[in-house]
Amino acid sequence: MAKTPENSNYKVIAANRRARYDYAIESDIEVGIILEGSEVKSLRQGQSNIAESYAEVKDSELWLVNSYIAPYAQAKTFGHEEKRRRKLLVSKREMSRLWKATQREGLTLVPLVMYFNHKGLVKMKIGIAKGKKAQDKRETSAKRDWNRQKARLMKQNN
Repeated sequence: MAKTPENSNYKVIAANRRARYDYAIESDIEVGIILEGSEVKSLRQGQSNIAESYAEVKDSELWLVNSYIAPYAQAKTFGHEEKRRRKLLVSKREMSRLWKATQREGLTLVPLVMYFNHKGLVKMKIGIAKGKKAQDKRETSAKRDWNRQKARLMKQNN
């Protein structure tokens, strides 16, 4: 298999920066997303938000709920709804794994980042996550601060 060259087409559209703070991400998968033409044009302009969205499995299909894609200004008659449910494309094997994670283990499917891949297609990384409580968030913050302080001390001593 040929190695894919670094391409300037890879572009992050939207990132969910609070996801790693609010959730403990166990694993992540790359999924495709079904969009309308005006949505893709709007995404090329970088007008979207996935911070408050989540994914759910319904009728053996994966759906992205509550994601915002701004309406494209030049689309007059064929515009789109900003917060409509969008179907995510995933293999059957991964679909069953996601269903098991959400139903049996009580995990959440959180979108981490939406981007254009090297072929120019819109892709999304979905994290299989467990919600953090306030104490867990404080522990994570304390560990991060300690690691920063430790790195400073090591740098000063060397």
